[in-house]
Amino acid sequence: MSLLGAPFPGEGPACISCLAPARLTRMKIVRFAVQSKTLYGVLSGDRVRAIAGRPFRLVKMTGATYSLRDVRLLAPCVPSKIVALGVNYRSHADEMKSQLPKVPLIFIKPPTTVIGPEDTIIYPPSSKQVDYEGELGVVIKKKAKNVAESQAADFILGYTCLNDVTARDLQRTDGQWTRGKGFDTFAPMGPCIETKLDPTDVPIEVYLNGKLVQEGSTRDLVYGVNRLVSFISEVMTLLPGDVIATGTPGGVGPMQPEDTVELKIAPIGTLRNYVART
Repeated sequence: MSLLGAPFPGEGPACISCLAPARLTRMKIVRFAVQSKTLYGVLSGDRVRAIAGRPFRLVKMTGATYSLRDVRLLAPCVPSKIVALGVNYRSHADEMKSQLPKVPLIFIKPPTTVIGPEDTIIYPPSSKQVDYEGELGVVIKKKAKNVAESQAADFILGYTCLNDVTARDLQRTDGQWTRGKGFDTFAPMGPCIETKLDPTDVPIEVYLNGKLVQEGSTRDLVYGVNRLVSFISEVMTLLPGDVIATGTPGGVGPMQPEDTVELKIAPIGTLRNYVART
């Protein structure tokens, strides 16, 4: 069964930067490795159609196509930074016994945390509790600084699955989140970027070894996607390929070495990863 959900073909070139979101061609953009090359492409059935360059402005097919079974899917973009949200779901605030933040509570995950579908999450020897946190990721398509909330959608390429893996014990010990959130492999992303999605009502499910352990919806977000893009762009410049991790619903919990964790967001697909010690 495909991890990418229902595919949507991208027919012909589409100018990503000039189309309003309501008119944007629906595409599932992937980044993949094949024949010692790393390329971007668009999923079309069980084929991946390669595109020229990066997908942040013009999506132009090269004419090369590959069978999905013959390529290795990678993280769907290469962010300069992941800007993540803490306590941005009411259900998560309840389970953590935290007050809702008066403004969005942001932190940074470095790009070295990024891995792709089917990759391995490394359980660090300094931690005794590593948790899954299933989240909707927002992929930025063009440089964004001081963006008005009403214009935020124009700066979004699409959406992906992101697991904000957290060394919970270290997070509690430190009192700030950089170490607990920042280990290599702690930001699995993928399997694709879905370019057309309503972020106000997106189902989020996490399965651990096949058992449903986390379930929620973006209906429960404290701060919605457009507000987050606007707020973060007031603080720092967002660049093409940067990712906003919008927060996690209630139900977070620990993983162990040899576990398999799957994050399912139905319009996007399923992000599967494995947990192991070095």
